[in-house]
Amino acid sequence: MKRDLDILCVGEVLIDFIGHQKEVRIDKTRDYHRYLGGSPTNVAMNLARLGMNVKLAATIGDDGLGVYIKDKLTENGVQTDLIATDPENPTSVIFVSKTTGTPDFIPYRYADTKISEAQVSDALLAQTTIFHTTAFALSKKPARTTILVKARKAYEAGCTLSIDLNYSPRIYPNREKAIKTFREYCSYNPLVKISEDDMERLFGEKRSHEAIFDFFHNDFGVELVCLTLGSEGVKLSRKRKNHPAEMIVEPAARVEQILDATGAGDAFWSGFLFAYIREYDIKKCLKVALSLAAIKLQHVGRLPQNVDILTQLLDFK
Repeated sequence: MKRDLDILCVGEVLIDFIGHQKEVRIDKTRDYHRYLGGSPTNVAMNLARLGMNVKLAATIGDDGLGVYIKDKLTENGVQTDLIATDPENPTSVIFVSKTTGTPDFIPYRYADTKISEAQVSDALLAQTTIFHTTAFALSKKPARTTILVKARKAYEAGCTLSIDLNYSPRIYPNREKAIKTFREYCSYNPLVKISEDDMERLFGEKRSHEAIFDFFHNDFGVELVCLTLGSEGVKLSRKRKNHPAEMIVEPAARVEQILDATGAGDAFWSGFLFAYIREYDIKKCLKVALSLAAIKLQHVGRLPQNVDILTQLLDFK
């Protein structure tokens, strides 16, 4: 049964300063352009612009960047009543290289980690379809504690959970603690989005796709795992109870020119969740996701203004 709130994103909201010079390391970048960022924030904005009912639970600083963030969220249709303002810590920022591959980044994290349990009521969870977060958001307390507590309550309230396991040792240097945290979240059987880069960093080695899927299905007990492969597309493995694993492989959508890869994974997962909430079959969910990622790759910063008419431009029916 569809609930009042399509998706509740809980996690980091921050400012991305993306390098102006393409394919240049951060130490060689001369100047940066400002963009609203944070993986759950990107997902929230993308889905709001696609017509979903969306709330974001996050924390900003009491400063000009915080004001900019709230204005941009409101402008894009994201409800901001769960955005808290921390009077002591400034808004978090990240410096990011502009690249067609996996970007280099330097995070300066302050207010984004200060998410409290009071920001998300149990009553709201009972009206939420999808509860979404990220590995980034789970990397520091008190946000980690808050998210794990609310994830359990969301699961008990009948929500479907979701997570982008965008692991990096730069934000979560203790790999064993990270895996323990992810195991706890995954005990609620979320929809899991991962990339090859994420998994190589998490395991400290390159593993086969089969080994990665086996780990999530058998060790973590997760039913659906979506592995993005960059220009090679995506593999999705779904293993229902008492059934063999089902594998779906889809090629990437064609892109004439890649301008910026930052946020492409968020665009992909936004498309997937959009279609999932609309109860499309899984293969169709992947096609929608790949289409949205392709559009993002051709734009610097966030998705273009006309993304909200994608349901008319593409065959989403």
